[in-house]
Amino acid sequence: MTITLHAITAASFTRMLTNLVSILEKAEANAAERKIGPEVLGASRLAPDMLPLSFQIQSATDRAKLALARITGRDAPKWADEEKTLEDLRGRLKKALDYIATYSEADLAGLEDKQVALKIGGQDVEMTAQDYILQNVHPNFYFHVATAYAILRHNGVPVGKRDFVG
Repeated sequence: MTITLHAITAASFTRMLTNLVSILEKAEANAAERKIGPEVLGASRLAPDMLPLSFQIQSATDRAKLALARITGRDAPKWADEEKTLEDLRGRLKKALDYIATYSEADLAGLEDKQVALKIGGQDVEMTAQDYILQNVHPNFYFHVATAYAILRHNGVPVGKRDFVG
């Protein structure tokens, strides 16, 4: 059985970002119950030198949209990173999910070996689309998704592994 580029991009991004929507819904309900302001969790972080939840969501959605655009040659939408509240962040996730849904299996078929050019650490790098996804996009995407989950869990939102994996 062959694993398709669509399966390791659009399908996996959709699953994890959908899980984040559900997690943010739980976070909103929990924040309301505990009378936590709408911007508090969005600005939360695990450590003082770390970027906040809002950045984690923005980065996860950016990784997904940019990966798909780079592989297919489409222009990725540009979104201002202005989300502050959990509601704003859910909107960002839904916008990303709508964008990802525009990619079909056929759009990505046969592009595994396409060369993708990018800058890593200030260096111009070219790699196949498959290597780009597996070595660059996935580690970064899952880091930001897991960090968003961890920030909310750390702040008392009652979520567990099942919420993360769906």
